[in-house]
Amino acid sequence: MARIWVESYGCSASFADAEMISGLIVNGGHTLASSAKDSDLNLIVTCSVKDATANKMVNRIKKLKTKPLVVAGCLAKAEPRTVERFSSNASLLGPNSIGKTLQIIDSTLLGRKQVELSDTDVTKTGLPKVRLNPIVGIVEIASGCMSECTFCQTKIAKGDLKSFRIGDIVRQVSSEVDDGCKEVWLTSTDNGCYGLDIGTTLPELVNKVSEIPKEFMIRVGMMNPMYMPRIKDQLLASFESEKVFKFLHVPVQSGSDDVLADMKRGHTAATFRDVVKKFRSAFPEFTISTDIIVGFPTESEEDFAKTLHLLEETTPDVVNLSRYSQRPGTPAAGMDQIEVSEVKRRSKIVFELINKIALRNNKKWLGWEGSVLFDEQTADQIKGRNFAYKSVFVDENVQIGQRKNVKITKATAHGLYGSITS
Repeated sequence: MARIWVESYGCSASFADAEMISGLIVNGGHTLASSAKDSDLNLIVTCSVKDATANKMVNRIKKLKTKPLVVAGCLAKAEPRTVERFSSNASLLGPNSIGKTLQIIDSTLLGRKQVELSDTDVTKTGLPKVRLNPIVGIVEIASGCMSECTFCQTKIAKGDLKSFRIGDIVRQVSSEVDDGCKEVWLTSTDNGCYGLDIGTTLPELVNKVSEIPKEFMIRVGMMNPMYMPRIKDQLLASFESEKVFKFLHVPVQSGSDDVLADMKRGHTAATFRDVVKKFRSAFPEFTISTDIIVGFPTESEEDFAKTLHLLEETTPDVVNLSRYSQRPGTPAAGMDQIEVSEVKRRSKIVFELINKIALRNNKKWLGWEGSVLFDEQTADQIKGRNFAYKSVFVDENVQIGQRKNVKITKATAHGLYGSITS
């Protein structure tokens, strides 16, 4: 039996894949190595959403290929030739092929390259896991999506929507909580379209998960705005549950309807505005997270100004900012590109704005006192989350998984800081 080193990058679905791959490895009789230096084989679960991320993947592949190597995840599926260019002997494992994990490891250990990129194992509920965080259960509710975004490689990697059945997801969540998880993430490529292929909806799923008679919190993962008009009223009702973090990740990407049309996003800026207004009206202390891409090929100065205006108008708490980058195989990669220096200039302007907005939003929490679930140990301190999924840091000695009452005494653009009151 071999010692396998597993590392993962990208979205929460990629981390969930890494947990399941690790579970299959251990169930198959192998052990997980403590580092790449101590391994007999290295396995990397990759992401390819941005150029910068893809470049990081290539650098890791170069370093890990000194041992037998398996490259899994989105880069393996979307850009197999890129992987082969930098590690010709690496075996490849697609995001929807993880049931072949043990086969591909055994072949690679014997010096035989194996490629498994077809969608043979789409359903991912019920598989064994080794968790990256012992109190956070990452539960995939679907694979693939229904969008055709012109800038995105994810559809190439993960294919069309395949929703998992509610009953299977509920059993998986229940199992995660029984294993000690205090927080469950419902994740997929796009939660908004969950159930469209099997005659159900995300609110129905959230309701069923909330009914599990156990103590835990639910984080509802990313959903594209285009599906929100169909489900937002029902989702508002679902969020009434005390088990659901008052948090939404709704990536608008641009404030310009022209750019959104060129991106084939399927929504307008008004769609996003309406979501923010509805959820903040229902829950005044509500965290809105979104994504912005600056420098899309057709983004004019006027379009860029509309993005700034939308951010100032909606004041999202968290903004994941990206500079547009050409991803192989996407329609936007063939468009005339904006100068890199101009993209950097626009990025700097947005970066400064979102930090101002975040600081202003976080200062509203000064003096707040309430329950915080501590769910992550960083290098030098522990981080928790309150009911609105706000990051809360304390200096006191707290164990991961504990709940404590905390009073907020300091706010920065990146989080809240406080002291334990009980």
